Amino acid sequence: MFFNKDDKSESKPKVLPLLPLRDIIVFPYMVVPLFVGREKSINALEEAMNSEKGLVLAAQKQAKTNHPTPDDIFEIGTIGTIIQLLRLPDGTVKVLVEGKKRAKIKRYLPNDRSFVVEVEEIEEEIERSVEMEALMRSVHSTFESYVKLNKRIPSEMLVSVSAIDDPARLSDTIVAHLNLKLNDKQSILETESPARRLEKLYELMQSEIEILLVEKKIRNRVKKQMEKTQKEYYLNEQMQAIQKELGERDEFKNEIQELEDKIRKKNMPKEAKAKAQRELKKLKMMSPMSAEATVVRNYIDWILGLPWNTYTKDKLDIEEAENILETDHYGLKKPKERILEYLAVQALVKKIRGPILCFVGPPGVGKTSLAKSIARATGRKYVRLSLGGVRDEAEIRGHRRTYIGALPGKIIQSLKRAGSSNPVFLLDEIDKMSMDFRGDPSSALLEVLDPEQNQSFNDHYLDLDYDLSKVMFITTANYAQNIPLPLKDRMEVIEIPGYTEYDKLSIARQYLIPKQKEANGIEEVDVEFTDAALKTVTMHYTKEAGVRNLEREIASICRKIAKEVIRRGKEYKVRVTSKRVPAYLGPWKFRIGRAEEIDSVGLVNGLAVTMVGGDLLTTEVSTMPGKGKLIITGKLGEVMRESAQAALTYVRSRSKLLGLRDDFYQELDIHIHFPEGAIPKDGPSAGITMATALASVLTNTPVPHDIAMTGEITLRGRVLPIGGLKEKVLAAHRGGINVVIIPQENRKDIRDIPKAVLKAIRLVPVDHMDEVLKEALDIDVADYAARHVDDSSLDEHDAPPSTEVTLQA
Repeated sequence: MFFNKDDKSESKPKVLPLLPLRDIIVFPYMVVPLFVGREKSINALEEAMNSEKGLVLAAQKQAKTNHPTPDDIFEIGTIGTIIQLLRLPDGTVKVLVEGKKRAKIKRYLPNDRSFVVEVEEIEEEIERSVEMEALMRSVHSTFESYVKLNKRIPSEMLVSVSAIDDPARLSDTIVAHLNLKLNDKQSILETESPARRLEKLYELMQSEIEILLVEKKIRNRVKKQMEKTQKEYYLNEQMQAIQKELGERDEFKNEIQELEDKIRKKNMPKEAKAKAQRELKKLKMMSPMSAEATVVRNYIDWILGLPWNTYTKDKLDIEEAENILETDHYGLKKPKERILEYLAVQALVKKIRGPILCFVGPPGVGKTSLAKSIARATGRKYVRLSLGGVRDEAEIRGHRRTYIGALPGKIIQSLKRAGSSNPVFLLDEIDKMSMDFRGDPSSALLEVLDPEQNQSFNDHYLDLDYDLSKVMFITTANYAQNIPLPLKDRMEVIEIPGYTEYDKLSIARQYLIPKQKEANGIEEVDVEFTDAALKTVTMHYTKEAGVRNLEREIASICRKIAKEVIRRGKEYKVRVTSKRVPAYLGPWKFRIGRAEEIDSVGLVNGLAVTMVGGDLLTTEVSTMPGKGKLIITGKLGEVMRESAQAALTYVRSRSKLLGLRDDFYQELDIHIHFPEGAIPKDGPSAGITMATALASVLTNTPVPHDIAMTGEITLRGRVLPIGGLKEKVLAAHRGGINVVIIPQENRKDIRDIPKAVLKAIRLVPVDHMDEVLKEALDIDVADYAARHVDDSSLDEHDAPPSTEVTLQA
């Protein structure tokens, strides 16, 4: 009987730290890396490193146990040594350990930092006999078979195992590479006799080999089945491809025949029909699967899809059309009249080119929605094309067919979508187009919008003439100056001004309030908006030419009312007054220009018009000792600055008539200021306002606080006409002004002003600045000049024109 070479004396109990293991068992002669994260386990490693005596490696009975007790750990383990230890950044430890000897845990010693146990090494008796040799050979042979079936064990392992002639080491080496359950491995570890361990190992390997053979058999069967399925799939695909190739010619012939029938039946110009037939002839000679055949087929589809000679019948009932236009939109007299004129001429002439109209106006006044109403009133289809940001000429005229993915331009595409050749075609935001290296789309529109040329519009993709003369083109723009002149020349421009307060009040009553009551579910609730409330919302919560923001504010009020209705029931009655508006919408967002309450020297109310309507424009003039410097502030444009120079020149030319010294300007600095300096201002219409303010401050004559004026001034004192009279007078009425001085040539525009405003305001048309001074400052320059005709400062050119104009509208 022999003993292992390591067993030189009787084993004595040892005290060593214990490392509990999860899901792994370490056998003698086995080197394995472990990742340790539990605090007690890390402390055990530290003690083992410090003592250099090694440690006990024993497996837990349940791997999920995070805080094991002695009862949770197997009694038999392995004494091992630490080969390498590495601390990781996350606080865990990677350790490489080597198993040395089996050991039995006798007892656990008290220790709070880690497990410390008293163990006894297990001595192994090795009996060399013929039976042992036979058993070792059987194990070698079985392991070789196992390695051949299990591809996860490297073949080099066979060489290492075949060199082992120690039964104990052989069993421990092989078991470490077998795919066994934890309890099976623990059973082998607990078996002290090497011979018995080899027998158990042999049985387990035979069992594993049987399982692997069955797995291999299943894999082979599945592989054969998959190969068979793939083969069948491949053959079926080939069969289908052959059948498709055989039958596709018939399908292609049917498609060709169908296209021939469509071309023959389609009502289109001779040129288009001939082109379609030529392309169809080319298609017949092509392979149906070729890329060129797809291009030709798409081209023929486009030709056949266009409404070549398809027209909708116009509604020629003018009264019905007028009712539709009046129902959909408030005001907008000029565009409505133009549409009714077109329908009247159409009823008489039968053949007429479609008009090309351009609606120019600020945002929100109803330009786009008016085009929809026109389509409804005329009984035509409606199609819209937005030109905002379009910068490629091909967007209008299309791409040539030589390009991959070529398509017709948006004009032809829109006509196909409309389904008729005489729709109402809206080209929205025509002033927002731009250009780059790809071309200028506004130049491409010249042919589209020219009544003399658009009967033969040629799209690059179609390369055929298409008649656009029956289309009613309507374009919209915010700024007419942004439209290229050649394009503008081809259109009939209709200015759509911003709505006045009276217009907005009517629109809110007739359209916006019913619409928002329905949208917010309170159409059955008794809700009343007073006129004062609507005026408050219009003047103090919106600042716009249109009604978009007004609709938003009304919607906000309706939503808050809806919330109250939910709380109080549908019997809840609401009366929205001017005082209650801030409770719904918060503090005022905008202020309106108001006249001063007292007469002041050098302070005159001017009038201005912006994109959002008219407004009071206060002019302030102040003088101070100086050297004749003229200071002009208020973020003014060049035209306004020049107008100020002209006003000063007029006052200097009238210095003696105003009782001033000839050199008064040499001793004074004059400062002209327009408040609200952050807002840019420009235009000549404040000329007479600045001249009056200058005369007031130089003669120390106060200007009445309830008077306002507008008009351009010349060096000789003539008053020239201005624009936006209606908006300016409405702003004056809103600001508490009683008298408005206007140019004589603007008398023709008085008819556009609401009668209620004309009753409240006295309009004073004037031809000359002298008349303005008479009305505003009560300085009769003309009478003074008549009494001093021999004055050297007054020559025949300076004398005011004799006039007997009635100064009251």
